[in-house]
Amino acid sequence: MKKLVYLLAFSFALVSCKEEQKDYVTFSGKITNKNSDSVVISNPQFKFNRVIKVDENGMFKDTMNVKDGFYRLFDGKEYATLYLKNGADINMTLDTNEFDETITFTGEGSKESAFIAKSSIEQEALFGDKELMDLPELDFRAKVSEFVDGFNKRVDEAALDSTFAANQKQSITGLEKYLTKVYNDKQYLAKNLAKGMESPKFVDYENNAGGTTSLDDLKGKYVYIDLWATWCQPCKNEIPFLKQVEEKYHEKNIEFVSISVDRQKDYETWKQMIVDKELTGVQLYAKEDKSFMDAYRVSGIPRFILLDPQGNIVDANAPRPSNPKLVELFESLNI
Repeated sequence: MKKLVYLLAFSFALVSCKEEQKDYVTFSGKITNKNSDSVVISNPQFKFNRVIKVDENGMFKDTMNVKDGFYRLFDGKEYATLYLKNGADINMTLDTNEFDETITFTGEGSKESAFIAKSSIEQEALFGDKELMDLPELDFRAKVSEFVDGFNKRVDEAALDSTFAANQKQSITGLEKYLTKVYNDKQYLAKNLAKGMESPKFVDYENNAGGTTSLDDLKGKYVYIDLWATWCQPCKNEIPFLKQVEEKYHEKNIEFVSISVDRQKDYETWKQMIVDKELTGVQLYAKEDKSFMDAYRVSGIPRFILLDPQGNIVDANAPRPSNPKLVELFESLNI
């Protein structure tokens, strides 16, 4: 009996002596060629925002009580992703002249952030491969599979937080699907929407000026089509540039057609924005008809399309109005 009591007492002593889990993360580091006198750690989902002062030598340090998860670090110019968890003691170093290439994480609980940093470099190289989307299908799939397999192997070998590891495997699956979709769409465009081919058509879209308009009604002129929506900020960013191009080519052989793909609930917003923004050109409403967008494999807006006077495709993914290459294209066609 005494032996049992002794063992229980010894076990209790071990538990009592064990260091309690800290309810905060310590985050420190040094930034060479700093862009600001502070760094900002944030996570909008958690409503978390912490400003950490950076001294004249680029040094900083702070403790934060956090929820386990991903956080964004902003140094005044560029961003990096962190994975923070209470109990961690992470040290970061970087040189802003080569931000992504030099960022490092060391210390307790730093493996996840270090993994993200390495993954960012590798993914940037993959997306920067200009030949990837032009490879034969089997070669494309092999290259992407090799990348995904290597990523998953790194996850398995890195002894990462289990929640983080599961998230990363889910993320790489999503990336593989995204790349495959982009590849398939590009191949579809090359095969079915090549220059000189007859354009898919839209029929009886509501015209803000009255009545309806179909693509066939516009034959005889070049047609520059803008697929947009009132809720799309990048679309609205293009409006001033589009108006400039429209003014430059006002009396030329080209029609500027903006097709709103807004839902019915935003119909009145579309009507009002035409007035507020003084939108010119032909303003059409697709009435939630997605057939034209689907035919062009539109996965994001704004999307611009240029057709010739016969209704054939000049460019199924034409330059945006803000891109000087658009005017260069018009000039090359003697519009």
